[in-house]
Amino acid sequence: MKPMRFLLAVLALPAAALAQPAPLFEKALPDLPGKEVTLVEVTLPPGGASPAHRHNAHVVVYVLEGRITMQVKDKPPQTLGVGQIFYEQPDDIHTVGRNASATAPARFLAFFIKSKGAPRTVPVP
Repeated sequence: MKPMRFLLAVLALPAAALAQPAPLFEKALPDLPGKEVTLVEVTLPPGGASPAHRHNAHVVVYVLEGRITMQVKDKPPQTLGVGQIFYEQPDDIHTVGRNASATAPARFLAFFIKSKGAPRTVPVP
C-alpha cells in the first residue's frame, strides 16, 4: 500500500482500533537485562479490527471472550475461541487481527516480552 493510502486508511479507523490499552501489569525482567514483560487486556467491538502492525516482541495472546481471527505475514489465518492461544515472534508482521463476530465483542489478554520502554505496537504500511 502506498504511504498516502496507508495514512488515509489509518485516519479512517475508529479511535478504539488505534488506542493502546493501559497495561494491567508491567515489570522489568532482572535476569534478562533491558527486557520487560507487559500484560494488556484488549476488547474488540463487533466487527472491530486493527491495522497491519508489528510488535518487535514475543507476544502470547489468550482469548477470554468471543472469537478472534489472527494472521501473521506468510502464515495462514487462525480463528481462535475462548481458551485458545496465538503466538507472534519479534520479527512477525501482524497482517490480520479482528473480531470474528459482527454481533458480539471479543476480549483477549496479550503478554509481551520486549525491550524496556519500547512501544508495544508499531504500524506497518
